[in-house]
Amino acid sequence: MYKIVKKQPLNPTVTRMEIEAPLIAKKAKPGQFIILRVDENGERIPLTVAGYDREKGTVTIIFQIVGATTEKLNHLNEGECLHDFVGPLGVPTHVDGLKKVCVIGGGVGCAIALPIAEELHAMGAEVTSIIGFRNQDLVILEDEFKACSDHFTLMTDDGSYGEKGNVTAPLKTLLENGERFDEVIAIGPLIMMKFVCLTTKEYDQKTVVSMNPIMVDGTGMCGGCRLTVGGKTKFACVDGPDFDGHEVDFDEAMSRSRSYTSFERHAYEEACNLFKKEVE
Repeated sequence: MYKIVKKQPLNPTVTRMEIEAPLIAKKAKPGQFIILRVDENGERIPLTVAGYDREKGTVTIIFQIVGATTEKLNHLNEGECLHDFVGPLGVPTHVDGLKKVCVIGGGVGCAIALPIAEELHAMGAEVTSIIGFRNQDLVILEDEFKACSDHFTLMTDDGSYGEKGNVTAPLKTLLENGERFDEVIAIGPLIMMKFVCLTTKEYDQKTVVSMNPIMVDGTGMCGGCRLTVGGKTKFACVDGPDFDGHEVDFDEAMSRSRSYTSFERHAYEEACNLFKKEVE
């Protein structure tokens, strides 16, 4: 059993938890993920490692409440335990040798981008961070990004906080002004990553994306995270989740990701109704 040692809401739909898991904390690296089950009969879901403390033996996860399992997970409190917490899984994000990097995070994808930015900062790299959200109410991890960034920009779609627009606007300005990076690393909704890659391709700027949004099983057996990269079939959970963004077929990936929408919504509504009955 894996104890929840800290729980913190980051916005109305996103929660951060620190889980007691010393063996995972000892080996985890940015870009990797874990598989968890809330209870014995629970669904297995992959969540990217959002941080770790090797001395305390804890692993941080940040999740958005979008389905039945994340709804159940959010009902657990500090001191309670998860039934399973397995990892670290996946290939770590490549950061060795990078000296100047632009890290772009969108929405809850910022939770995955943050440990990468922190690792690069700790290595002495020059980090430019651009993070984006739909509106001010959904902003997360602003202070954490500021602390590990040499240059920082926050965007909101409606202009309610930071600068108005999406993350590609400041990125395009930087590239137009002659800025070049060893890598641009983009993590967020598939549509956001697609347009980041379309922007950087104009300038022949190397871009890496994390395809964790399409992962389901986390072991390569379900095929839900199958995608085409450079004309070849890859699996996000075992071959990635990081890939060359200019080689990813985003349209195919977005089509596949929508396949589970109705099922997830139905399961979420069932879970919500169950909790309501328990309260009554």
